[in-house]
Amino acid sequence: MKNIVASNLKMNLLSINEREAYLKRLGALLAGKKFTDTEIVLCAPFVHLEGFKKWKNKKVKRGAQNMFFEDKGSFTGEISPVMLKNFDCEYVILGHSERRKYIQESNQDVNLKVISALKNGIKPILCVGEDADQKRDGTDIVVEQLQDCLNGVSKGKIENVIICYEPVWAISSNNPDHLPTTNEVMSARLLIKKFLVAEYGAKITEKVKIIYGGSVAPDNAGTICVDSGMDGALVGKESLTPSSLVKIVEIIDGKPKT
Repeated sequence: MKNIVASNLKMNLLSINEREAYLKRLGALLAGKKFTDTEIVLCAPFVHLEGFKKWKNKKVKRGAQNMFFEDKGSFTGEISPVMLKNFDCEYVILGHSERRKYIQESNQDVNLKVISALKNGIKPILCVGEDADQKRDGTDIVVEQLQDCLNGVSKGKIENVIICYEPVWAISSNNPDHLPTTNEVMSARLLIKKFLVAEYGAKITEKVKIIYGGSVAPDNAGTICVDSGMDGALVGKESLTPSSLVKIVEIIDGKPKT
């Protein structure tokens, strides 16, 4: 099973020129490199999906940062999974903490999107994680999010879901005083696996990728993504610098397989 490094470019690359410069630099850095155990996914803003499709770099998969749960219709301002599929998007980030915070997305909203993405052959990168208050209070929010967001996902579909442990308190925009330790991330991974085993069985659980997201950078990817046994990373701010993104991929690609 390959690792995955997904880049969340968020609301950046403000012009076509900026996008083209980014892709040109990233393409130059990837030239001549071979990553045997890691898949790279770029999750671009909707307005850049056509440009990313035209780029056609075979070393990089395409993804989106969100989607609506209906295929088409009178839903002003929304983007459907069918649209994403037609722009060669193989992945979509769902349940990101920023959308839960600013757009007030609920677990039920995310669940509808997860089901719709799977129906349309798109792999959801499902984000779950606790904020600072929940961490301090010991709230078992991760299990609650998994239960709600994966409601109705069958044993035949769960292996197409990538689960991203995203401790909200550790995201750079929240100015964390420290990042999770290797043991904290490993504990979250084991909690997620325990839930999956109970719901889907041990054999199927082994096929589900569990990755880490939250202030991932070249200087910590080894500690929080590799040493903890995660299957990759969701990279935010650092992915805007192509050299940092490629370095993170190199670190994770060197991860010993278990």
